[in-house]
Amino acid sequence: MSEAQPPARPVGIWLLALASFASAAGMRIMDPLMPLVAADFGVTVSSIAVIVAAFMLFYGSGQVATGPLGDRLGKLRVAGCALLLFGSFTVLAQLSTSVTQLTILRACSGLVAGAIIPLLLAHIGDTVPYSDRQAVIGQFLIGNVMAQLVTGPISGVIGQHFGWQASYLCFGIFTIGVGLTVAVRLGPQMWQKAPGGGRGQSGFLAYARLLRNPSARKLLLGAFLDGALLFGGAFPFIASYLIEEFSLEAGEAGLVVACFGLGALAYTRLARRMVGRFGETGLLLWGGIGLALGLAATAAAPFWGLVLAVQLLLGFCFYSFHGVLQARATEAMPEARGTSVSAFAMSLFLGQTAGSLVFAGVIATGGYRWAFGIAAAGMIIFARWVSRVSRP
Repeated sequence: MSEAQPPARPVGIWLLALASFASAAGMRIMDPLMPLVAADFGVTVSSIAVIVAAFMLFYGSGQVATGPLGDRLGKLRVAGCALLLFGSFTVLAQLSTSVTQLTILRACSGLVAGAIIPLLLAHIGDTVPYSDRQAVIGQFLIGNVMAQLVTGPISGVIGQHFGWQASYLCFGIFTIGVGLTVAVRLGPQMWQKAPGGGRGQSGFLAYARLLRNPSARKLLLGAFLDGALLFGGAFPFIASYLIEEFSLEAGEAGLVVACFGLGALAYTRLARRMVGRFGETGLLLWGGIGLALGLAATAAAPFWGLVLAVQLLLGFCFYSFHGVLQARATEAMPEARGTSVSAFAMSLFLGQTAGSLVFAGVIATGGYRWAFGIAAAGMIIFARWVSRVSRP
C-alpha cells in the first residue's frame, strides 16, 4: 500500500489547520516586534530588516529539499518534525543577545517552516478525492487566515507588556505543542517510514519530471504571476497607501487591511458551495475578475472607507482564485505530491520577490494608484489565461 492510500487518516483536518496556524503565526510574529527588538539591541528598525529577510529567504529556498524529503519519508512525518524544530528554534530565539544570533535562528526557523504548509497540502492531496479537495483545502486555510488576523495583535500585546522575548517564547511553545500533538496522533508512524513511502520517487529528479509536463509548467507560471501581482505586488503596499494617501495611523491602517482576512474567512465557509456552483474554471475567472475590480477600486478610492470595503472583496476573491491553483498543485504530479506542491510554493515565493521589486519601482515613479491600476489590468489578463490553460 502506498502513502497515497493510507490505512487510516490519523490526523484530522482540525489539527492540520492548527499546524497551518502555527506555521503562519511563526512567520508573522516579528511584524509588530521590530521596534522593540531594535530598541533592545540599540539599533534602528531598518538595521534589523535582515532578520525578516533571512527568514523569508530560507523559507522559500528550503522547499527545494523538503518536498522530495516528504515524498520519500512521509509527508506528515516530515511536517511533524518541522513543527517541532520550528517551535524549538523560536523558543531559542528569545535567548538571542545580538542581531546576528537572532538572524541565524530566524534563518533556521524559516528553513524548517517552509516544509509545513506545502507538505500538509500534499497530504490532503493524498487522502482527499479531487472532487472534495478544494472544500477541504478551504477548511485547512482557516488556520492560515486566522493567523494573519490575530498574530500581529497578540504578538504586539505580549511584546509590549512582557518584552519581545516573551512573544517568541509563547509562540514557540505553542508550535512545539502542535508538533507533539501530530506526533501523538501519528503514533509509531511518526518514527517509522510509512510502507511504500519512497516507492516511485527519485528525489530531486522529480523536479525534472515535473518541468517536462506542459500543464505543470503552466501551473508554475501561474503561481509565479500570482505571487508577482498579488503577494508581492499589490497587497503588501495597501497599508502604506492608506497611511500616505489618507493620513491614517499605522494601527488604523492595520485594522483596515485585516478586513482582508474576514473576507477570506467567509470564503472558507462557503468553499464547497462555490466550487459546486461555479466550478474551478469559473472560480479562477470570476475570482480573478473580482480581484481586478477590487484593485481598480482601491486605485480610484476617494476615501479610506471604500478601501476597507474592498478588502472584504479582495479576501473573498483571492482565496477563491488562489485555492483553485493550490488544489491543482496537489494533482500536478500525484506520485510525488510533496515535490509538486513545494515547487508551486517556490514559484509563488519567486514571484512575490520579483513583484515586490517591480511594484516598489512603479510606486517610486508613478505612485500607489498607478501600481494598483497596473495590478488590476494584469489580473484581468492573468485570470482569463489561467482559467483556460491550467487544468488538473
